[in-house]
Amino acid sequence: MRLAVIAREWGRLGAIGFGGPPAHIVLLRKLCVIDNDWLSPVEFEDGIAATNLLPGPASTQLAILCAWKLRGARGALLGGICFIAPGLTIILALSALFLSSDPPLAVLGAAAGVGAAVPAVALHAAAGLVPASWRRAGSRTARRVRWIAYFAIGVLGATLVGPFLVIALVGCGLVEVTARRTATGTRRPARPLVPVLVPAFLPAATIPAVGGLAALGWVALKVGALSYGGGFVIIPLMQHDAVSTYHWMTPAQFLDAVALGQVTPGPVVQTVAVVGYAAAGIAGGLLAAVVAFAPSFVFVIGGARHLDRLKANASVQAFLTGAGAAAIGAIAGASITLGLDLAHLWQIPCSAWPPPGS
Repeated sequence: MRLAVIAREWGRLGAIGFGGPPAHIVLLRKLCVIDNDWLSPVEFEDGIAATNLLPGPASTQLAILCAWKLRGARGALLGGICFIAPGLTIILALSALFLSSDPPLAVLGAAAGVGAAVPAVALHAAAGLVPASWRRAGSRTARRVRWIAYFAIGVLGATLVGPFLVIALVGCGLVEVTARRTATGTRRPARPLVPVLVPAFLPAATIPAVGGLAALGWVALKVGALSYGGGFVIIPLMQHDAVSTYHWMTPAQFLDAVALGQVTPGPVVQTVAVVGYAAAGIAGGLLAAVVAFAPSFVFVIGGARHLDRLKANASVQAFLTGAGAAAIGAIAGASITLGLDLAHLWQIPCSAWPPPGS
C-alpha cells in the first residue's frame, strides 16, 4: 500500500465525513472492506471493538488503526493527519468568522439557530449511548445499581463540579474495578493496559487555574485522553473551563463552538479547536487540536499490537463500565447547562427538537 493512496483516501474521508462517528465507520468500512478488500470484515469489526475501549475519539482512532494495518506507523500517522486536517481547516476558518469582534448579523442568527439544537442533540446522544452501556453492566442487581449511581454522579459532576469532572469519571471506573475484584475475591488480577495510565493525569486536575497556553493544553489533554463515552463527553469537560474558569468564551459562543463541531466534517472532538481559537487565535486552535488528538495516535500506534489483550482484560472492561456510565451521565448533565445558556426565548422550542441523525 503506497502512502500516497492513504493520504488521498483518508483525506477524502475527512472532507466528506459529515455526521459524526456512525458516518465515519460506514465510510471506512466501504473504503477498506467493501470497495478495496484491504481488510476482512472480521478485522474491521475487531478494530471497532478495540477502539471503543480507548478514551478519546473512537472513529478517529479507527481511521488511524485501519491505516496502521495497511502501512504500519507511518501509514497511521499520515492517515490520521489527513483524516483530521480537512475538518480542522474548515472549523478554524468558521471560528474566525463566528468569533470575530463584529460578526455579520446573518452569521449571529445562523449561530443562534444551530446552537439552539445543541442541548437536545446532547441529550439525544446520551440516550443513544445508554443501551450498550447498560448491557455492559450485566444482569446482576449490584452492578446495575452501581451503574445508576455512576450515571447520577456524571450528571451531578457536569452540572456542579466543572473542571473536576475528570476525577469523577476516572473515580467511577476505579470503583467498578475494585467492586468486581472484591466480588470475585481476586487478589492480583491482570494489570489493565489503559486505566493504569489515567491516574497519572489526575494531579494536574488539582493544579490551580493559571490561564495561558498551559491551561489550554490541559483542557485539550482532558478532551483527548480522558473522554469516555463518545464525542459529546467533551462538552462537560470543556464547558466550565472555557466559560467559567478562564473566560475564553461567553456561554452563547460556547454553544456556537459545539454547533460548529456538529456541522463540519470530521470528528466532533475538533470542537476543542474553536475553544483554542477563542483563547489564543489560530495558534491556540492548532495547539488545542494537536494536544487533543496526540493521545489517539499514541494509543493506537503504541498499542495496536496489544488491542486483543485489551479487549480480553477484565479490569479494562470493568473500568470502562464505570467510567462510561459516568460519562453518559455527564453528557446528559451538559444538556441542562447548555439549555440554561440559551440567550433567546425563541431558541427554547428549537432546543427541544433533535435533528434527524444527530
